[in-house]
Formats: sequence, structure tokens, C-alpha cells
Amino acid sequence: MKYSIIVPVYNRPDEVDELLESLCSQTRKDFEVIIVEDGSQKPCKDVCDKYADILDLHYYLKENSGPGQSRNYGVERANGEYVLILDSDVVLPNGYLEAVDSTLHTPQCVAFGGPDAAHPSFTPVQKAISYSMTSFFTTGGIRGGKAKLDKFYPRSFNMGIRRDIYQQLGGFTKMRFGEDIDFSYRIVEAGYMPRLFPDAWVWHKRRTDFRKFFRQVYNSGIARINLEKRHPGTMKLVHLLPMVFTLGVIGCLLLAPFCYGLTLLPLLLYCLLILIDSSLKNKSLWVGLLSIPAAFVQLMGYGFGFLESWWKRCVLKQDEFTAFEKNFYK
Repeated sequence: MKYSIIVPVYNRPDEVDELLESLCSQTRKDFEVIIVEDGSQKPCKDVCDKYADILDLHYYLKENSGPGQSRNYGVERANGEYVLILDSDVVLPNGYLEAVDSTLHTPQCVAFGGPDAAHPSFTPVQKAISYSMTSFFTTGGIRGGKAKLDKFYPRSFNMGIRRDIYQQLGGFTKMRFGEDIDFSYRIVEAGYMPRLFPDAWVWHKRRTDFRKFFRQVYNSGIARINLEKRHPGTMKLVHLLPMVFTLGVIGCLLLAPFCYGLTLLPLLLYCLLILIDSSLKNKSLWVGLLSIPAAFVQLMGYGFGFLESWWKRCVLKQDEFTAFEKNFYK
């Protein structure tokens, strides 16, 4: 068997249904699907049973331990030469596996990943959030399908690796968040260079409202300091920009009353840039407008998480796990 698709799930049966439906339509059929239920209160067993006669599908229920450990659990039970790691909130176009297979041997590689995109059926908020996570004007485009300001490191919503290499490296660690980047760094440190497969993209729902989105990017900001501690020298300028942006916004707002509001001009110009760029890309003025708060949530959520983590890890010298004791999986 060529591919084992590993999907950790926590309280998302509807999303699993959409993912499995898209897997039924793949033009390439040499794969198995391993669903790992991570202690959900809303299990997807009934959903999986719908596809038991259509897909080579294996369902496992385990105690809650987080997505990284659930992926390891699934890989331990996999049979494929390559494991494909997907999040439960993605949907695959019909040619996804065909795109992976056709690119895998030109030249052959052991680790890879692909970009994500917003489906036309996504809500305007989802499209705005997708824009904020992939635009050059927010993340430098490093998550948008092209390595623009940094090397490409696969993320867990769409990544693949040869199963023997996965097992050799020990899979994902027990990091609370950022575990996928940590794994990508360890792949590189072991002498392998992950490749970007631009045509092996997925539709990725991400978060459905700005509150949940803020929590997600806040945790990503926390993870960046933890990643630098684990992998010294991996922090680049692009990782510092959200923190600089956050401090800049605060400074502009505090100085505005003393400068006749002139310090607000850079913020207004940035909003206009986001509005125009997103409206053109999404062909929707409404999505363009929603992309303004999405961009600020993305950058400042990450920035605040980064600052908190820097204070606790670098100033107070707390370790990775005692600094953030809350269980973020439940």
C-alpha cells in the first residue's frame, strides 16, 4: 500500500464526514484512512461507519492526549509506505493524491507538504481568515503556497513523510502547540529537506469566527518562543514582525491624542491595502472588509502570544510546560 492518511479528530463529526466524502472521489485509490478519535464527547464513529464499505477505513478511539500524540498513535497502526497527515477540517480536491504521487518522484523525496485554499462555499469570515493566514501582507506568504520570506516547513493540515523516516524521528513530540513545525525542524535537522508540492493543495476551513481564530494564532505566538528554545537559530525576521506590528499599533493608538491623529495614518493605509488586495483576490468587497479585522486578529493575536511567551520563558525563565499549564486539547 502506498499511502496511509492519518486524521486526529476531536469533537468534529460533521467535518470528518466532508473529508471522508472527498476521499471517496480521489482518482488514485491506493490508500487507507486511519481516524483517531482523541477522547471526543461528540464521536464520529457513526460517520465513519457510513464509509466502511467504500474506503479502507480504520477507526480508533483513545483517551485525550492532543493531536500530535494521536497522529503517532495512528502511524503506529499504519501500513502505507508514506503517511499523509491531515487535519479533520480539510476537504480534498479529486486530484489531491494524484498530485502528490506525480510530484513525489521528481526527484524522490521523503517529506513534503502542500498549501491550502478557501473553498467557494466557505463563509465570508472563513475566506477572510484564510486570506489573513496566506497573504504576503500578513504572514509574508510563507503559508500561502510559495516560500517567500522563509524556507518551507510542512504543517499538519497537509503534510506527508515516508513512514520509516517518521518512525525513525519519533513522530510528533508532546508540545501543546507548534508540534508540527517542531517535527518539520527535526526532519531538516536529520538531513532531509521537505519539499513544497504546490499542486497538492487542500481546502482548509480554519476557524469559523474571530474569537476562535484569535485563540489559535495566540497559541502560535506562544509556540514560536518554545520552538526557538528547542531549535536555536530558527527564529527569523518574519517571525518577529507580528510582535513589532502589535507594539506599533499600541504605540500609534497611544500617541494619536497628542499628534492630532496623525499616527493613525499608517494604520489606515494598511487597512486600505488589505481591503484592495483581499477584495481583488476574493472578488468580494465584503470579504475584503472582513479581511481587515482578520489581519489585525492574525497579527496581534500572534504578537500578544509571542510577548507573553517571551516574558515567561526568557525573562521569568519558566520551562515550556509549567509556563502554560492549561490543557489546550479539552
